[in-house]
Amino acid sequence: MGHDYQECPLSLSIIYARSQNHCIGKQGRVPWQLPAEYASFDAITRGHAIIMGRRSYEDHHCALPERLNIVISRQPDYPVVDGVMLADSLETALAHAQQQSRRAFVIGGADLILASMPRAMAVFETVVDTHIDGDTFLPPQDFAQFNHQTLLQHLPDAIHEYGFTVNCYRRVPRVSPYQKRQGRPLDWHPIEHGSES
Repeated sequence: MGHDYQECPLSLSIIYARSQNHCIGKQGRVPWQLPAEYASFDAITRGHAIIMGRRSYEDHHCALPERLNIVISRQPDYPVVDGVMLADSLETALAHAQQQSRRAFVIGGADLILASMPRAMAVFETVVDTHIDGDTFLPPQDFAQFNHQTLLQHLPDAIHEYGFTVNCYRRVPRVSPYQKRQGRPLDWHPIEHGSES
């Protein structure tokens, strides 16, 4: 049976940053140093599960604190540091996350983000105000089925070479005729902004 966001009991979100030309990486690294952008990522994901591919993990090689860290790799003996859980697939990672958290965030890389998009209830997308000559890109996403909210706009300054905007897209719940009469969407899973920070 195929899977989509309706069938995933865990509240799944995606979070990533991209340049204006949709670059998300260069030589295995995030191609910018923006302390306030990382602070936004930290506040949103803290206290929840984070799921990442091997290359995204190798960008920092550590367990981010106060989060369930899950790395996906097909190598059963892939070495990870203490505090990081290994999974062989997205499905396995979601099963691990569900045991310990109500919410999980896919944080990269591009293939994992694309695989998770059909079932994600929310997407946090930071757009960095520059073009990057990188080697990892994420195709433009269709957010027609999502409501949009701007969470943060930050201008360039002494410690931020580029400005950026943090956007949140929340999937519009599917509503059945019965749920319309009851005034409640089908498969409704609210994501309160206060609980993200």
